This record gives sequence, C-alpha cells and structure tokens, in this order.
Amino acid sequence: MKLHLHPTVEDHRIAWLAAAAVSIHILEALLPSPLPGLKPGFANVITICVLCLYGWSTAAWVSLLRVLVGSLLLGTFLSPTFMLSLAGALASLLILWPMTRLPGRGFGPVGYSLAAAMAHISGQFLLAWGWFVPHAGIWRLFPVLLSFAVLVGLVNGIITQKVVKHLHD
Repeated sequence: MKLHLHPTVEDHRIAWLAAAAVSIHILEALLPSPLPGLKPGFANVITICVLCLYGWSTAAWVSLLRVLVGSLLLGTFLSPTFMLSLAGALASLLILWPMTRLPGRGFGPVGYSLAAAMAHISGQFLLAWGWFVPHAGIWRLFPVLLSFAVLVGLVNGIITQKVVKHLHD
C-alpha cells in the first residue's frame, strides 16, 4: 500500500519560511557570544513576520521546525541547548497566541517581538532554574538577560516592521 501525500500551498510556505529561519539560526550559532546561548535572535524576525502575514498557527510551525531542524543540523538535538531553545520557543508561542486574539487592532510587529523576546528568556530561565541549575543565585543573571531580550526584541521588532511594510507595499 502506497501512501500518497499531497502537500498544500501552505505546506510549501511553511517549509520555505522554516528553511529561512533555520538558515539564520545556524548562522547565529556561529557568532561568538559573551554568555552561552546569548544570541540576537534574528531567526525570530522570520517568525514574527509569519505571525503578522499568515497567523499564529503558521508561525508556530515555523518556530518549532526551526528549533527541531536547527538542533538536528547543529548536533544539539535533545541536549540542554535544544531543551532551552524549545522552552523559549514554546513560551514565546504561548504569549503570542492570546496576543493575536485580542479585539481591535491588537499588537504590531514591535509589540509581538518584545513580548516574544521576554517570554523566550523567561521560559529558558524557568527551565534552567528548575532543571539544570536549581539555585537561587541564577536569578541574579535574569535582569541582565531580560534587559538584553528587551533590546533584541525591540531591534528585531523594528526590522520585522520594515519587512512587513515592504511586503505589503
């Protein structure tokens, strides 16, 4: 018995956008970092663009595929790095879901990016504290990393806003 898959236009869109996000994710992994895991998160520009253009479910696919495929290609699948990345992605998606369902005009790319960045670092910190380093001292790093997340979220949100505006024009 043969199984015939018939990919939809949406499947192709998700694959292309996830490939773009994975490519950026891998390039970011090559950048030197002052602290382990501290990255500019440019791959999240793709996710927020997808959120603004195609909705939450497509953005969730792109984000989760980026984490999974990126970890497979980088050799970090099921490692602490993968778990932290997944925790951050899930936390971001969990905060973005209700944000996209609020009445009215809602949030724009900058608001989504800021919220996602703060949720991402918060999710990672909760996992790191609860599973890897269950010591209260780890929370001394949180304000510094949250500040970095706000800065990165703002920059990525501005980039996303320009990309989305360009695509709409």
